[in-house]
Amino acid sequence: MKKIIRSLCWFVEMPEITGVSDQLNKIETKLSKQDYLVQTKRVCFNKTRIEALDRLEKQNALYLSIGTLTFSSLTEQLADFLHAGNVSLNLDLTDGVTTNHVDVLLRIIKEAPAKTFNFTYTFHNRPSSPFFPSATFEHPGFAIGLQPTDLAEGCPDLPAWLSAMEAVWLEICEILDDNQHFLGIDTSIAPLFRDESSLVHFVKRLYGNFSEAVTTDFFIRVTTFLFKHNPKPVGLCGLMLPCLEDFELAEEYEAGRFSIERNIFLALHSGLGVDTYPIGIDENPERILQVLCLLQKLSAKYEKPLSARFVSDGKTKIGAVSDFQNPYLKDVMIWPL
Repeated sequence: MKKIIRSLCWFVEMPEITGVSDQLNKIETKLSKQDYLVQTKRVCFNKTRIEALDRLEKQNALYLSIGTLTFSSLTEQLADFLHAGNVSLNLDLTDGVTTNHVDVLLRIIKEAPAKTFNFTYTFHNRPSSPFFPSATFEHPGFAIGLQPTDLAEGCPDLPAWLSAMEAVWLEICEILDDNQHFLGIDTSIAPLFRDESSLVHFVKRLYGNFSEAVTTDFFIRVTTFLFKHNPKPVGLCGLMLPCLEDFELAEEYEAGRFSIERNIFLALHSGLGVDTYPIGIDENPERILQVLCLLQKLSAKYEKPLSARFVSDGKTKIGAVSDFQNPYLKDVMIWPL
């Protein structure tokens, strides 16, 4: 089995990472001895400013996040965010959505479109998820997020994959049981690229096509298992549907089989929201507002964490092929929302 840890993330109170990098390296070494591959090491801060994180990012090979901001705090620091390096954040819209919130996204698209990858709207967000940009601070310590799709390689059916995931969760807890800073595992399904790393690849292997699987109980069975069998749960623990990061899902989108409606349907019963979903620079702002308002109300109605991460290359209109120049995003022909 390919045991891949997508994110090893430390949560700290203040913008100071002295010792944190060493701690992350020690944890990585310990996991590597048990054949785990750590893809990224990250740090999420609390009560700090984007400007301070930008300086730290330039000095360290770590992914950094400022966590969750209010609208007023983000507005005050938006210029810094647009010019910052690899710094992520999310904007809390749990209490409601206005045109001003849409304007934030439109400004990012206009002035620094690559930063749309580092920005998401959140609703009823859960703390301590190691996945960016949804991560937000609650307690000091570290959390782990996996790329569990790779564990499905060679699995003949869903129960075999679920069993493989549970074995890995238990092993990680055994490895890190003596570390008092270990917050837990975010068992969210985080797919990437294609073949064994793609969730859609596994779905098609079981059902023949993605569309048929959408109206089965497959996704509910997965997310129910994530909640019931996680030995040390933390964070979101749901199904991620990153439209452009799962390259085979991106192909479904381009073929017209992953509309925003289908995305929201899956997110409502099993997923975590709208993730790396492409929008054209000529998308109607009113339409973006409608989608955000729906997500906010669905999140409130079902007391469920949801998010919305729209991405743009800052130049491609609806009906044209994107040019993200980002290895984690597949270029596609963009549909209207």
